[in-house]
Amino acid sequence: MCASTERELDRWLAAGASAAVQGGQRLAVLARHQRHGQGQQGRIWLAPVGGVWLSAALPWPERQGAALGLAVAVGVALQLERLGLEPRIKWPNDLLLGGRKLAGLLPRLRLRGERVRWAQVGLGLNGVNRVPAGAINLATALAGLPAGPGAGRWRPWHPQAVPRRLLPLVLAGLDWAVAQADEPTLVRAQAEARLWRPAEGVQLAGQPWQVEGLEIDGGLRLRRGALLTRVHRQF
Repeated sequence: MCASTERELDRWLAAGASAAVQGGQRLAVLARHQRHGQGQQGRIWLAPVGGVWLSAALPWPERQGAALGLAVAVGVALQLERLGLEPRIKWPNDLLLGGRKLAGLLPRLRLRGERVRWAQVGLGLNGVNRVPAGAINLATALAGLPAGPGAGRWRPWHPQAVPRRLLPLVLAGLDWAVAQADEPTLVRAQAEARLWRPAEGVQLAGQPWQVEGLEIDGGLRLRRGALLTRVHRQF
């Protein structure tokens, strides 16, 4: 347990671990539970026991390359698809199942001038933990799916939903993102194939807009009749 994996990772990096990341190594801080998890724009990130809560520092191309948030979202989505699920990427920072939030991302690029030093991402994935209204955990999502050989009926949830089984999938998703960091066109195509496009559209300035697609830099394209606009992530 820790107050925040983001704060703990920042301490490690400030203490000298950033040199290893810039040298090509990955660094991750994992917590069973966070007391003061951090989300987008300072929002509280609920992180109870039963989920995967981590912050990672990753090597990244100096000239940014693929959009970090999309690359990580696709990497994790690919791993979830191996479980028989169909996750969707809700721009800019969520993974959904059936319209309900399964995971959240907090991606940031650490810069020196215009040069990227490393990528940093916070990630929370609901496993067997309780979730608020509008969210879903993998224990619920995997209910009724084959549990694999040796999984007895006494189990209260699908064995893949527990954090120790989910962590390798999350780390594999991060590895995929790093491996594709120099392939922004591929990352965008993979993300667009999984993009959440609600029939009712999304709200922008009090008006509904239809989700049309993604920009190469990770921005979202929206259409309202003949009008086209683009929205970019605010860090």
